[in-house]
Parts: sequence; C-alpha cells; structure tokens
Amino acid sequence: MIALSLAEIAEIVGGQSYDIPDPSVQVTGSVVIDSRLVAPGSLFAAFAGEHVDGHDYARVAYEAGAVAVLAARAVGVPAIVVDDVQGALGALAREVVRRLGTDVVALTGSSGKTSTKDLIAQVLQRHAPTVYTPGSLNNEIGLPLTALTATSETRHLVLEMGARGIGHIRYLTGLTPPRIGLVLNVGTAHIGEFGGREQIAEAKGELVEVLPQDGCAVLNADDPLVRAMAPRTKARVLLFGEAEDADVRAENVRLTDAGQPSFRLHTPSGCSDVTLRLYGEHHVSNALAAAAVAHELGMSADEIARALSEAGTLSRWRMEVTERPDGVTVVNDAYNANPESMRAALRALAAMGKGRRTWAVLGPMAELGDESLAEHDAVGRLAVRLNVSKLVAVGDREASWLQLGAYNEGSWGEESVHVSDAQAAVDLLRSELRPGDVVLVKASRSIGLERVALALLDGGVEGEVAAR
Repeated sequence: MIALSLAEIAEIVGGQSYDIPDPSVQVTGSVVIDSRLVAPGSLFAAFAGEHVDGHDYARVAYEAGAVAVLAARAVGVPAIVVDDVQGALGALAREVVRRLGTDVVALTGSSGKTSTKDLIAQVLQRHAPTVYTPGSLNNEIGLPLTALTATSETRHLVLEMGARGIGHIRYLTGLTPPRIGLVLNVGTAHIGEFGGREQIAEAKGELVEVLPQDGCAVLNADDPLVRAMAPRTKARVLLFGEAEDADVRAENVRLTDAGQPSFRLHTPSGCSDVTLRLYGEHHVSNALAAAAVAHELGMSADEIARALSEAGTLSRWRMEVTERPDGVTVVNDAYNANPESMRAALRALAAMGKGRRTWAVLGPMAELGDESLAEHDAVGRLAVRLNVSKLVAVGDREASWLQLGAYNEGSWGEESVHVSDAQAAVDLLRSELRPGDVVLVKASRSIGLERVALALLDGGVEGEVAAR
C-alpha cells in the first residue's frame, strides 16, 4: 500500500483514534485481516467472524509489528475505531486507488473468472507492473484487500468480482471504479440464489453500467446474454469470441494430443498463433478475453500471443495436471463447480484421455435451487456421451442424481458408481486404477473433494497399482 499516516487513514475512513501516541506514524506495509500475516508497518483490520473475532488478536497483531488496528471498538493498543470495519476497508481502498490513478480492469462472469484473471495478469505483467486478485478473493473484503496492495509503481490493477445477488457488483465497482469492464458469460452458477439466468445477467451487467464514457466494455460475442449488455453501457464496446464479428477472435481452433488448445488469434492490430499450456477447449474463450483486455491496454498481437502461450495456472486446484511416476494423470479441478465448468472439465478430460481409460470423480454442485436435479442428471449423462470410462459420483443426494443420469444414459450400467464420501472414492481408485489412466476430480468447494486428488498424488496409490 502507499504510505499513509494514521491521521490520514482516520480521516479517510471517518474513524476515531484510540491509544495512538503519534498520529503522524505511517502505515508502510500491507493491510491484513489475519494476525498471522502481520509484518512490520502493517495495518490489521479486525473482523468479528462467525467463529473467530479479530479484535481478540489485536494485541498479537500489534506486537508482531502492526502500526495500528482498524476496529469496531477500542482494543487496548493503537486503533482507529469505526462503526463498520468492512465499510472502512472499502473507503480506504477507494481513496488509495483514486490517488494512484492506475488502470482498473474488473471482470465478472458465471464461470472462468479466476482462470481468466490469471491469464490477464500474466499477459499484462509483460506490459507493466500489475497487481491482481489472488485466488478467488473477489468479494467485499477480498477485493479491497487486493486493491490496497497496489503501490505507486502499479500500472494495472486486475480485480475479479463475484456476485450472489443484484447490487453486489455495483457495490464492488464503487470501491474500485474500473475503466475496463469484462463480462465472460452468464451461466447457472448460484442460480438458486438469483432465481434465473435473466437475473444473473442483470447482476453481471452492473459492471458495464458503471464504466465511464472513455472506458471499454469487453463483452463475449458468443454469449447472447452478454452481447445484449452493450446498450447498457456508455463506454466503447469490444467484442471477443469465435463469432465472425468479434473484434478479438480465434480461428482454426484445435486441441493438441495433450488436450491443449491452439488457435490463430485475430486482433484489430494484427494476428498471431497461440498454443496454450492450459487444458481444455473452454480456455480459448478465457484467452480471447485476456487478449481483448491486453489489446485495449496497448499490447500488440505478437506480444499477447507470446504471453498467452507461456501463461500457466496461478490458482490452485483449477485444472492442475500432474502425471505420477506410474503414468496415471491426475487433474485436480476441485476448487469449485457449476454446470458450465463441469461440462468444460468433462470435455477436457475426454480430449486428454484419448486412447486411455478416463475417470470422472465428481461431487455435487451447490446453489442450483430448483434446477439441481436436472443439472446433475445432465452432467451424469454427458460423462457417458463423452465416453468417460467411469463416473464416480461422490456424496449424498445430488451425487446420486449424477450417477442416475449416467446409469440411464449408459448401455449396461457399468459406466458409473455412487460412493458415500471422499475416502470411499480414494479406496475405489486405489483398487482399480491402472498405469496410464486419467482421473478428473471436480465438485463444489464445500465438498472438499480435493482430498481425493491429493490422496492420489501422495504416493499411496502408486504402490498398490505397481504391486498388482
């Protein structure tokens, strides 16, 4: 963060100073909400959570080097006390971003946000110093914390924005007003909370509504609900996709033998060839979105193509591909799941596993509301249609719907199995995996299915496979 005195911070957030002997002392380090992350010069923001109250760790943070605590009450160490810590954190981020004058790139969408954000960050880092959202810290706390890591050297600030209802994105854009707004897609993630895809489109479109006249709305030409957002913005519109009228588009899309996309990138400034290190054709759209943002910020087609071709996965458990010594390939995509990302991951598995046995270890998708049964059934059926060798559905009711869809779609009922939990899935795989198999692990984050992938990679399965 840029250096600010405690007096300046108190004025920005409208807080009262308590136990601060010298208000001119500056915060020169990061703003953190975990006392274990405090370093000398930090500001510790104390949040009262459901299980842990950050105020109880105020002295620990101060003794670790925090200059002061941003708190909702006096805590016995130097503190700036406010009525609403979350609101104060947002106000501080807003002012820091305003002072920096950096280009803010905001992106949202039902799926692919984090993968696309990671691509944008890696491309823009070739162009100028760039700060970006780590992992999926895309909410009303994670976003300002990311913005506050920007410094006077930062040229590009890339912020992922999530939403669980109308008004959420508008709130986030109020904290860090973007000049470039990217909408990836409108799918069915969180449809149970929104009520329908039209409501999701309404919420995602809040991003383009706040863009300034000299800004740029980067919209997916292949998604009708996203393309229809163009009239909602006064900013210039830049379309990306495989549609013929897209400003940034892909031609001759194909997959390598390893399942990595390759295509000819077309931008208004030229063309160049791209071969991604990522797996699955769905990453073509993500790469085009990143290319459109980079083009808007002045990068050439050749620069963009080189950066995209060298970009990797920055965030864990998102199509992480690891080959074990025995030749078993484990694809850990267990961070989250929705119908769109499930379908994309299954298609990637099918492409990667040509000529090999493939396993889809899938768990429930959360927050689908009345659509849950139909969506789980459809995913199970798709696994069979893609000739996945075996679907292992893990969990309770929703998992049984996955398995039932596969059972009804299959010929003999041998294409799928339903197990109760992650350990049961591990036990099954340990007994049946063979060298050369490809295993995809994917479910909503709350299920914790990454434990299956981690168990397969810790060496326990290899010995049993080799011994058979």
